[in-house]
Amino acid sequence: MAAEDGARSPTRMLAEGHLRVATGGGAPADGGIAVRHLPHHHHTAKKEGVGAKSEENNHGDADFSPSQELDKLVNGNNKVPATLDDYRKLVVPVIEEYFSTGDVELAASELRNLGSDQFHYYFVKKLISMAMDRHDKEKEMASVLLSALYADLLGTFKMSEGFMMLLESTEDLSVDIPDAVDVLAVFVARAVVDEILPPVFLTRGRALLPESSKGVEVLQIAEKSYLSAPHHAELVESKWGGSTYFTVEEAKKRIQSILREYIESGDTDEAFRCIRELGLPFFHHEVVKRALILGIENPSSQPLVLKLLKESTAGCFISSNQLSKGFSRVAESVDDLSLDVPSAKTLFDKLLSAAISEGWLDASFSKSAASDEDHVNASGEKVKRFKEESGHIIQEYFLSDDVPELLRSLQELSAPEYNAIFLKKLITVAMDRKNREKEMASVLLSSLSLELFSTDDIMKGFIMLLQSAEDTALDIVDAPSELALFLARAVIDEVLVPLNLDDISSKLRPNSSGSQTVQMASSLLAARHSGERILRCWGGGTGWAVEDAKDKISKLLEEYNTGGDLGEACQCIRDLGMPFFNHEVVKKALVMAMDKQNEASILALLQECFGEGLITINQMTKGFARVKEGLDDLVLDIPNAQEKFGAYVELATERGWLLPSFSSAP
Repeated sequence: MAAEDGARSPTRMLAEGHLRVATGGGAPADGGIAVRHLPHHHHTAKKEGVGAKSEENNHGDADFSPSQELDKLVNGNNKVPATLDDYRKLVVPVIEEYFSTGDVELAASELRNLGSDQFHYYFVKKLISMAMDRHDKEKEMASVLLSALYADLLGTFKMSEGFMMLLESTEDLSVDIPDAVDVLAVFVARAVVDEILPPVFLTRGRALLPESSKGVEVLQIAEKSYLSAPHHAELVESKWGGSTYFTVEEAKKRIQSILREYIESGDTDEAFRCIRELGLPFFHHEVVKRALILGIENPSSQPLVLKLLKESTAGCFISSNQLSKGFSRVAESVDDLSLDVPSAKTLFDKLLSAAISEGWLDASFSKSAASDEDHVNASGEKVKRFKEESGHIIQEYFLSDDVPELLRSLQELSAPEYNAIFLKKLITVAMDRKNREKEMASVLLSSLSLELFSTDDIMKGFIMLLQSAEDTALDIVDAPSELALFLARAVIDEVLVPLNLDDISSKLRPNSSGSQTVQMASSLLAARHSGERILRCWGGGTGWAVEDAKDKISKLLEEYNTGGDLGEACQCIRDLGMPFFNHEVVKKALVMAMDKQNEASILALLQECFGEGLITINQMTKGFARVKEGLDDLVLDIPNAQEKFGAYVELATERGWLLPSFSSAP
């Protein structure tokens, strides 16, 4: 296949960062990124129950014996595969054995023993392509195995690259598997539901594949037939006969229940038995996190918590990596815990000190993300109060959609030095909500940049977000993708300029999750029709490219200026469906008023739009500010532009169109 030969296909573009979802340079060995669809192990399946079709055509490797190759590797008589061809020969028997036994841990161990992480994208492709030609049982088993391996062995990048290779080869798969398009669409939808592929993968995949390809058809079916259907998660998970595996929320509830019962009984053996029965070794960091939180909320339970964690590590029941990840997650959220338990930090430090002094937590352990107080160099108590108040303000904004009220509330806090913290809080809360709130956050950010926040504030806020991106991804699996969209949207909305992305990237560690997220944002902005796609990423835009929208605005203003109806012009502006882009209407209207004779009618249109609430005071101010910035160029064509603009500002100020800060705007 061309993609495997290194051609500049969508898969290769993916490898270069065009489709990358940042994970901090690949999946870490500790498996501590995020587990979403959490499987039990399958019961042993009889070998004769495996699919009815021959795999010879699909494997294309008739010159070797899979079992002999695997035996050589297991017995140490063969080297770790150095090439993709060697890896292909060794990975097929791993998949065959898994389909025969259903043993997830054995498959994970054998894949780990191959020691060729750079080729794991091929495992994703081969596992699914083999399952596609078998029964529903094997298809379900393949989805379960991918979920189990996600983050520990298969990072989001390898997962995305493997799926991208499948989409590129859909035409070839369809030759041997007539329903390949629909089957692969189910696999894609299932991966999205299981949260091992981000939803934005569908959009980016379509952008990189030829429009007439079967790969695009797969993505369209996945989105329209499965992911857009009512109760789509249940539909997709039951497509191949249903699943008995836990969702994340179910797993969390069971872990919480097990730990509470342990605190009441003090029986570590029973607790270990119950945790072991969950069959979730990749999710043990959640056990550590919830145990520590119980110790913080109920200090009298700390001895039992320490005993449980100490014995679990001594017996290698919970790995040191999972233990460290659990402590890191609590360290990251200790400020929020302090809102409910004021002494949370002291209690956590006590648990941390005990773990290190007793030798079961590495002494080099450090908090995974610096606290916001370090960023602003201010007292902890004041920051905590600000976080609490700003959290209430953000929640109220998401309910009311009242930008002016939020601006007033934020000003009343009188803490401009914490603007970066507010931005971080706003976007973090929005990322864990629906598209409506994400769109509202971007619109608010545009208003804040006009009224309260400097470019430096906004850059600092994004830097703080990006520095903690890996930890945010523990709770929000799409955090890197969402952050990239927020960054790109900020550039489209002219909150930031493209050069600001370079400045932000320079403050981040090379090859970190944050720096890769900035690269992703740059790739989104460099794509064709980027303005169109980014504006509508959360449903806020109409799907038009920015240049198309500008052209439509120019035409409707020209039509109105030549004798059009005031009400009709307002309706045309409303029909654009781009309220966050109405500053362009203001800008073009003011320039037209300067250049034409009937400026009274143009100003009357702005008055009507403002009076109806069609153009907000923030958009009006931004439009005036953009004209002011371009006055030096305008006077070349309109000699009295400066004089006329001064008169328009005076009129606008008198009528309340502009924010009080406008006169001091640069």
